[in-house]
Amino acid sequence: MTSSAERRLGDRIAREIFRDPDYMDDPVLAEYVQGIWQPLLAAARARGDLSSELDERFAWEIMLGRDRTVNAFALPGGYLGVHLGLIAIVSSRDELASVLGHELSHVTQRHISRLIAKQNQQTPWMVGAMILGALAASKNADAGNALIVGGQAVAAQNQLNFSRDMEREADRVGFGVMTQAGFDGQGFVSMFDKLQQASRLNDNGAYPYLRSHPLTTERIADMRSRQPLAARGPVDAAPALEHVMVAARARVLSNPGVDALRALLVEADGAKLATLAAPRQVAALYGAALAASRLREFSAAKAYLDRLTVLVRSDARAARLSRLLEAEMALAAGDAARAAVVLNAAAGPANAGGEGAAVRRPELFLAAQVAAQTGQRDRAGDVAQRLQSWIAAHPRDAQAWQLLSGAYAVQGQTLRAIRADAEAQVAFMDYGAALDRFKAAQELIRQGRAGAAAADHIDASIIDTRQRQVELLFKEQTLDR
Repeated sequence: MTSSAERRLGDRIAREIFRDPDYMDDPVLAEYVQGIWQPLLAAARARGDLSSELDERFAWEIMLGRDRTVNAFALPGGYLGVHLGLIAIVSSRDELASVLGHELSHVTQRHISRLIAKQNQQTPWMVGAMILGALAASKNADAGNALIVGGQAVAAQNQLNFSRDMEREADRVGFGVMTQAGFDGQGFVSMFDKLQQASRLNDNGAYPYLRSHPLTTERIADMRSRQPLAARGPVDAAPALEHVMVAARARVLSNPGVDALRALLVEADGAKLATLAAPRQVAALYGAALAASRLREFSAAKAYLDRLTVLVRSDARAARLSRLLEAEMALAAGDAARAAVVLNAAAGPANAGGEGAAVRRPELFLAAQVAAQTGQRDRAGDVAQRLQSWIAAHPRDAQAWQLLSGAYAVQGQTLRAIRADAEAQVAFMDYGAALDRFKAAQELIRQGRAGAAAADHIDASIIDTRQRQVELLFKEQTLDR
């Protein structure tokens, strides 16, 4: 399988994931995961694991799924899926880096194309077994069935063995990638411990030869053997406050049922909470504040947030997440003015990453939501300019295009709003929907309707050009089906 064919296959799968209601793009979670993912990509390039061809051709995009299971997976073409259940259970950035490094290595080592090649090699054996079985069935039906099933079993066993080798290779390469990226290799071992606990109910450790993944105990031993004793960090080190807040957010978003949200409130109100370590308290209060906001109990959410703010005020990264949550809660309550005050206060000093808060994705997206809720043209114009700068660097950011469309709509720029909405559909690879929007924009120009008259020739030219480009993509997409 060529790299371009693998990318096309990945695009087909990604399109279906984008349409899945469990797909989500939460700016806070996505930014945190990207903060781990980008150093891993850089390390893979530096090590030579990621070739320039794959780096250019593949998407290298992470998609978050609202699923409580502890899982992550690699798809063809450089797409990776991460369930929120995984983010909720990991106790450090190092553990999450171990999973992402493992899945990244599946892609860089071309395991998917190698697996397909292996299947193609096995096809003659399976066909031969079925032919022999058909011949034998004319004399003895039981013998014929046994040959057919036996041939399929041999092929399946060979496939499992091949997959186990791939898992070991992904462990080995992924360990090198994550350690070169600056993460602690001990995260691999502790992550395997968690996976073993997560599968304890339906995995008793028997019959390892029937599984595509090596036994977790084997993988733990392998990772431990790769770590010098002097390099091992303290196992009982307290998790970072920022991480426990992100994990708490993943728990809330992955299980939005009323009973689950109520349970978080009960935990935060418990008398024993004050006796727990600070990270445990921070996680409980963050989860309770977000849960109460989702239940629309805003006074209770504010009380939890106030307690949280006191605990995290000395930690810049955690304090930033607290402010983001406050702005998010204010928007949910319909108090856009309060959200704007919080965001303006946060935009003053430089944040923990050394950048102005206004150029970071969560703050920018919240500001766009404030502009949409207030309907203020001046505010929307400022947000539109910042979104344009963001999109110039991240043209595949569908949510940014959608927010830009909303900002244009507030300003009465209907043509640009339709075009931005079309680009959002392009980012989702829904080229049919994008074409509908581009054609609607062209019809608006032809009719000279309100909002389109002020559009200059540059906008019209851009829309015509993009419409032709997307038509080609749509034809290719149709042929792939």
